[in-house]
Amino acid sequence: MKTQLSSGSRRTRGIRAAVIGAGVLALALSGCAGQGSGGGGNDGAADAGGKVSLTFWNGFTGPDGPALQKVISDFNASQDEVEVTAEIMPWDTLYQKVLTAVAGNDGPDIVAMSAGRMPQFAQQGMFAPVDDYYSDSANDSGALNEAAINASVFDGVNYGVPVNFTPMMMYYNKDLFQAAGLDPDAPPTTWDEFAAMVPKLTVDENGDGKPEQYATALGDHETVPVFMSLPWGTGGGIVSDDGKTSMLGDPATLDALNFWVDLVKDQKASPLGLSGADADKLFLTGKAATEIVGPWMTTGFDEAGLNYGIAPPPAGPDSDAILGDVVSMGVTAGADDATKKAAYKFFAYWNSADGQITWASGSGFPPNRADVADKVTESPYPAIFGAEDVASRAKILLAGVAPGGTIGETIFWPSLQKALNGDGTVDSIFPAASDAVQAELDK
Repeated sequence: MKTQLSSGSRRTRGIRAAVIGAGVLALALSGCAGQGSGGGGNDGAADAGGKVSLTFWNGFTGPDGPALQKVISDFNASQDEVEVTAEIMPWDTLYQKVLTAVAGNDGPDIVAMSAGRMPQFAQQGMFAPVDDYYSDSANDSGALNEAAINASVFDGVNYGVPVNFTPMMMYYNKDLFQAAGLDPDAPPTTWDEFAAMVPKLTVDENGDGKPEQYATALGDHETVPVFMSLPWGTGGGIVSDDGKTSMLGDPATLDALNFWVDLVKDQKASPLGLSGADADKLFLTGKAATEIVGPWMTTGFDEAGLNYGIAPPPAGPDSDAILGDVVSMGVTAGADDATKKAAYKFFAYWNSADGQITWASGSGFPPNRADVADKVTESPYPAIFGAEDVASRAKILLAGVAPGGTIGETIFWPSLQKALNGDGTVDSIFPAASDAVQAELDK
């Protein structure tokens, strides 16, 4: 299924090919904003006093950014051996530029990214294995959520340490529910219940075919891959659980996609062409009654004064699995011993009891370790997102699948957009897309 990097020559060719591709894309998109300045040098430069300086690239540009910076500041103040500097940029920008920067020895020492993307970059040789981090009892990894740890495993090797782990939840606007004659304390629990609410929650006052209000805000590109997880509800999926077989053409997958494409395209449950940022804005401004997203948006929704509730996403007819989101951080390949040791010191602090209490309290994410859950009292959201009956339903999308990023960006999302725009039906588009996915898996 995957290209094995068993020799230095093959690994080098993989890196060169990836760097060329990333470089072309970076040039094409050189106008993107929010790009960091690099400067980590990939060598954990030490100052005259022996302190190791680490550059940490990540994409926490949202309301959770200050919480991340708070943990970093606390870590820097807690000791005098390591100094971490965060460079924050949009996730898509990070993915575009990181391979080129690392290969040029002008990139970060630590990189955070979706655990689902880590196999792709690990296969390209960008990350150093971190199994020795987990084997060191001093790092207290036994307290961490096991699913969060395993999310960054590729070909039996772990390349990441969790930054966060959270299920996606459904935010719903209670005022819009009440205005539609719906019980504001009874959000939909199944797909059929949600579908029955769509005609009431999608409002086209002047009948021009462009609703002023939508039942939901469901992104179809540059977004948390909620749409990609929906086939789980009918027993389908993008790939099989073992990561070897495409499932995009399976009847169960087609059933799910037909259900949701019909809701969005024909019943106008959501606008077409929403990015993740667009979806957030639509809910934030009271123009969408629901949105499935993570806890990083709670601060923004609170500041907007929304009267909202949070509930598990509606369950499908065959499964109530919920998309789980894991962000992991890894050490870039080629790091010397001092850099790796310094990075591990930061990782251990991040996932310590103090670090996780600070992170969860400030961000709304559930802590990565259950033994501090009752100590997170400043925010109600970690308990909501980390509730056992919710967390037990969480499932990681494309875990351990090296071409997962390619499958999403070049196959699934473009195919979905064609179906939503009426450029073919689900049944005509996705079997061909399934063949393309299988070709990626077989490389």
